[in-house]
Amino acid sequence: MLIPIENVLSKDEVLHFRQQLAAADWQDGAMTAGTLARSAKTNLQLEDGSALAVALGNHILRKLGNHPAFISAALPHRIFPPKFNCYRNGGAYGLHVDSALMAVGGTELTVRSDLSATLFLSEPDEYDGGELQIDGPFGVQAVKLGAGDMVLYPSSSLHQVTPVTRGERIASFFWIQSMVQQQDDRTLLFDLDRAIQGLTPDSTTRPDLITLTQVYHNLLRRWAVT
Repeated sequence: MLIPIENVLSKDEVLHFRQQLAAADWQDGAMTAGTLARSAKTNLQLEDGSALAVALGNHILRKLGNHPAFISAALPHRIFPPKFNCYRNGGAYGLHVDSALMAVGGTELTVRSDLSATLFLSEPDEYDGGELQIDGPFGVQAVKLGAGDMVLYPSSSLHQVTPVTRGERIASFFWIQSMVQQQDDRTLLFDLDRAIQGLTPDSTTRPDLITLTQVYHNLLRRWAVT
C-alpha cells in the first residue's frame, strides 16, 4: 500500500533545506549501495553523519513526530536517520529492494525496514524523469510528489528511480520499523483510524464511535511489539 503524506515540510522549510543543500558536498551515491545495487545506482548523496545531514534529518524527525497522518500510517517504533540524495544528468537507481536490517552508524541500534519513505524536496516541474516506481500487487505505480510531501511504501517492494533527464531531483529518504510488523495489519489499523477520525467531528460521545475506538486499540494492543 502506497500512502502519500502531504505537507511534512512547509514551502518555507523546503526553501531553507534547498539553500543548505545547494552548498553541500555531495558524494557518489554508489559508495553506500550494496553489492548488487551498486551497478544500478548513479546518483549523489550527502555524507551520512555530516553536520548538515544530521541537522536536516533531525528537523524532519521532529516534524514527523507531530504529524498525525504519519503516526497513523507508520505506527513508528524506530526510524533510521534520514539520508539525502540528488539525481541529475541522467542519474537513476535501477530496480532494487531495500535491505531488511540496517545498522545505524555509530550506535548499536539496528532498524528493521518495514516501511520506506521518500520526502520530495524538488517540485515536479523542476525536473523531467525521476519518478519513483514501486512494484506492488496491482502493478507498477509511479510517484512524483510536490516538494514537502512524502510517500510511504512497503520496504519489501521492488522499486526504482527513473533517469532524470532535466534539472535536479533532490529528496530525503529513510526507513521505519513499525510497532506492527505485518503490512496487512498496519493497513487495517490505518483504515480504521481514518474512519474514526472522520466520524469524530460529528460526535465524540456516540456509542458506535466509542466501540470503534475500543476495537482499534484492542487490535493495536494485540499486534504491537515495542
